[in-house]
Amino acid sequence: MEGLRRIFSMLTIILVVIEVGEAQLSENFYSKTCPQVESIVKQAVVKKYSQTFITAQATLRMFFHDCFVQGCDASVMIYSPNGDAEKDSADDISLAGDGFDTVIKAKKAVEAACPGVVSCADILALAARDSVVVAGGPTFSVELGRRDGLTSKASDVPKHLPEPTFNFGQLLSMFRQHNLDQTDLVALSGAHTIGAAHCSKFSSRVYNFSPSNPIDPSLNPSYAQQLKQQCKPTVDPNFVVPMDPDTPGTFDNKYYQNLIAGKGLFTSDQQLYINPSTKPIVVDFANNPNHFYAAFVNAMRKLGRVGVKTGNQGDIRKNCAAFN
Repeated sequence: MEGLRRIFSMLTIILVVIEVGEAQLSENFYSKTCPQVESIVKQAVVKKYSQTFITAQATLRMFFHDCFVQGCDASVMIYSPNGDAEKDSADDISLAGDGFDTVIKAKKAVEAACPGVVSCADILALAARDSVVVAGGPTFSVELGRRDGLTSKASDVPKHLPEPTFNFGQLLSMFRQHNLDQTDLVALSGAHTIGAAHCSKFSSRVYNFSPSNPIDPSLNPSYAQQLKQQCKPTVDPNFVVPMDPDTPGTFDNKYYQNLIAGKGLFTSDQQLYINPSTKPIVVDFANNPNHFYAAFVNAMRKLGRVGVKTGNQGDIRKNCAAFN
């Protein structure tokens, strides 16, 4: 009897070890089952980017929105005929279709080589990395092994994504919920160096900031006038403005130089320079692009671990836009 107990105990330990191992992401997760996955995804991203440079910013933004809501599980990609999936929420409705198209095309190519093996969540993570690279940013290894989520609800999105009007305290509180610190906050915000925004997201800063100051005093005056010219009250609501007015298509550290110059497009952007605890980080990144790149890579790897599903917690979708 005692011998049976010992055997049972040993089996339990082995099973626990196996489960823990499966729950961990690894850079070589598909080394035997789909060794060419990274090159396939890269080819898809490069091809799409050659057709439209919006691909980079759209895919990177989609990855961020996915991870902050229910974890990095590609739930943001689900299409619902009832209009009640994550992508239908007010915060996600502006996600550019180029990001979705990039992952869908990459998934199709991966399925042709390795059917039923690679999750949409992992393909999105790889495509986000490759989007940074094609735009001129740093490359880095991506941890893999995620499963795709089994739910996607628009009602899960509100209050889980940072708003353009957030102050520093609100930003940091939201990031800390995902084990991301203030350096990660500043580094990931640097993705706005290739971003764009609808006028409605910041027009209050140049038209009706306060009764005494129609224009936000933290804005560079000439930049504020430039924004007013671009975003007149009668402008098409679909019109977008680059978040980096100087090098909008290049992943560089110009975003931080712009913050120092009072050219942060969102209130939440400028807060990073105004706040005394993150101001030194902004200045460092503005002066040392390699410091920014290193911090961005570290933050992206941490972001990629947020709420991941592994093993039997999710599945591998055949179609990224639909549950199996």
